[in-house]
Amino acid sequence: MTRELPKTAKAVVIGGGIIGCSTAYHLGKLGWTDTVLLERKKLTSGTTFHAAGLVGQLRTSANITQLLGYSVDLYKRLEDETGLGTGWKMNGGLRLACNEERWTEVRRQATTAQSFGLEMQLLTPQEAFDLWPLMTVDDLVGAAFLPTDGQANPSDITQALAKGARMSGVSIFEDTEVLDLEIDKGRIRAVVTAEGRIECERVVVCAGQWTRAFAARFGVNVPLVSVEHQYIITESFGVPSNLPTLRDPDRLTYYKEEVGGIVMGGYEPNPIPWAKSGIPDGFHYTLLDSNFDHFEQIMEQALGRVPALENVGVKQLLNGPESFTPDGNFILGEAPELRNFFVGAGFNAFGIASAGGAGMALAEWVTKGEPPYDLWPVDIRRFGRPHFDTDWVRTRTLDAYGKHYTMAWPFEEHSSGRPCRKSPLYDRLKAQGACFGEKLGWERPNWFADLFANEEPKDVYSYTRQNWFDAVGREHKAVREAAVIFDQTSFAKFVLKGRDAEAALSWIASNDVARPVGSLVYTQMLNDKGGIECDVTVARIAENEYYIVTGTGFATHDFDWIARNIPAETHAELVDVTSAYSVLSLMGPNSRAVLEKVTGSDVSNASFPFGQVRTIGISGCPVRALRITYVGELGYELHIPIEYATTVYDVLMASGGELGLVNAGYRAIESCRLEKGYRAWGSDIGPDHTPVEAGLGWAVKMRKNIPFRGREAIERQLSGGVKKRLTCFIPEDADAVLLGRETIYRDGKRVGWLSSGGFGYTLGKPIGYGYVRNPEGVTEDFVLSGTYELDVARERIPCKVSLSPLYDPDMARIKA
Repeated sequence: MTRELPKTAKAVVIGGGIIGCSTAYHLGKLGWTDTVLLERKKLTSGTTFHAAGLVGQLRTSANITQLLGYSVDLYKRLEDETGLGTGWKMNGGLRLACNEERWTEVRRQATTAQSFGLEMQLLTPQEAFDLWPLMTVDDLVGAAFLPTDGQANPSDITQALAKGARMSGVSIFEDTEVLDLEIDKGRIRAVVTAEGRIECERVVVCAGQWTRAFAARFGVNVPLVSVEHQYIITESFGVPSNLPTLRDPDRLTYYKEEVGGIVMGGYEPNPIPWAKSGIPDGFHYTLLDSNFDHFEQIMEQALGRVPALENVGVKQLLNGPESFTPDGNFILGEAPELRNFFVGAGFNAFGIASAGGAGMALAEWVTKGEPPYDLWPVDIRRFGRPHFDTDWVRTRTLDAYGKHYTMAWPFEEHSSGRPCRKSPLYDRLKAQGACFGEKLGWERPNWFADLFANEEPKDVYSYTRQNWFDAVGREHKAVREAAVIFDQTSFAKFVLKGRDAEAALSWIASNDVARPVGSLVYTQMLNDKGGIECDVTVARIAENEYYIVTGTGFATHDFDWIARNIPAETHAELVDVTSAYSVLSLMGPNSRAVLEKVTGSDVSNASFPFGQVRTIGISGCPVRALRITYVGELGYELHIPIEYATTVYDVLMASGGELGLVNAGYRAIESCRLEKGYRAWGSDIGPDHTPVEAGLGWAVKMRKNIPFRGREAIERQLSGGVKKRLTCFIPEDADAVLLGRETIYRDGKRVGWLSSGGFGYTLGKPIGYGYVRNPEGVTEDFVLSGTYELDVARERIPCKVSLSPLYDPDMARIKA
């Protein structure tokens, strides 16, 4: 009997793979029982059915690790709830290390696991062999074991999730292709299928490798492409069913037990893209032709680890396309281009591990308008302009796929798809020894080599101090003692304009932006929990116009947040003007003297104090100068119409040489901001952290009776206290390398982890920041009264703490 489609639904989920079924399951659990899931063919028939089914939990983000941990908890209980088997086995996961650098990486991963509350055991080669006796261990330095990892049958879990969704009242329709969406005045009105039309306001697209093309029809950008991925399934040869999953990254391979045999696959350095001209019609329950020649490189690596494979029959070399993304993370959230269009796709071959948590998070996002916690590493808004071009996305994605099991070096940069977005100064800086990094497609100078000393502007990666350490030290010294220019053209820049611009921004911003024209305000923008959604600088350049500056990587996210929060019926418009302006940040104690040599404008402290914006002239060029700093020195951000940038730069460098003016890069910015205690969004602060917890309460307009989003949450914290507080950590060991995620111990008890880490050259010591947590509350006395250690690669290092800036705490240098 054929069921009729409902005429209306609260939400429609498109795609019946494991992600779609998990999302539908969780929507049902949240009471959205009139949810409809539509699958064009059969459940699991896209890519889920051929997934390998390893379930690991540890990631470099605490919240993504938490999300994967939720998957494990769900898979444990799903069979009891639905009566359907899932194939879930919590047999643990092993990760091998075959050289000292990989062993350092594994030990740091073990510290990260400990920071995030996971048990990860470090093993000797013999202990690893005892757990996995099929392998040779002659080349092992050590291994790590995560007991709560496991494996599952992807199709079985999907069917169990589908049944659980139905048990909650969700309707699931197979063989129902979505043909179109009805959109009117930027709002979704209905989903149109071959079987009929469903009125709805919310659509959740979990269509795997089909998602990019489908979303693009409605102006939504989902950066993913299809890549061939192969693994073998052997005949049974007595492999015990409790064998842990195994990852051997130095040999690019992974293994799991299956029906007494082995599943083995890997991530080759030269992946093969698929469906470059589009996915063929009718593609379901379909595999690609096995490519034995291409898989041979993986097979050779595997035989060196598991010699028994040479004499075991291979039932199948399975080749299935999967969707991968440019940064190796999946894509979740509401599209910035279209309200109520949600995406869950691009799972980079760990969709089974992610599905439980991703479906939970996506369902909460749909029903409550926000995720359960900060999911920035997978947020769809982390992408931007370069990601609209499929060729660029494919180039970068193939690069990311090839690095899936290579060393995850600190500060590693991709080389593919570059250069893409360039400042007008790119060629000048390159000729002067700039070593560039890339963010959101922008080329940005990280540091400058001394070409006269034959330094090469190239990163050499390691887990110890890297080759640029001394070069950044030179730049840092120049910031503190003379003057530097940072090319920060990549800053995202917006204009908010209209008769109600002040009223709109006063609601969105937590600091007071209702100040006179010419004022410059540092402010956060908060969610209803008081969490920091944006961290920006706002310049009032006219009665009805504000100029807003934020970080390069946050361009899409912050524009979306501001635009969505402009109150209805308010006359204010937000425009992205990033590409219109270059930014040269002139910083250091000699910066005013340099500026005075090139402008006739009065830039004295009396005329142009800290926290102000002025338009000045330099060699005929109109320059918007912002008296602000992110390095803790006297300084100016010079925002220049793009066509004037090279002229202004050349004049500054020619005039500033006798005052010690030099080029400097982003790594010097980082070392300086750590000394000064400035917070970085995406690590030290974010949607899960409030200004009160982050020590930024001074930037919130609580003394004025002005409503703003998040005010009530801040009032509750100010009256009731907080349970975590951002703290600065200074190890006693000056040679310690802090990277973030190191475990914080207070009086021997684990109380958190570092959100960021680096080196302060003026202090001559490493510096880290992280939240000290305590369920009973955290006060200044609580923080300062403890004795602290940091776990760095499983070694405890004593450290001191501070709640005040380590450098110029009175801001005397900034306001000079």
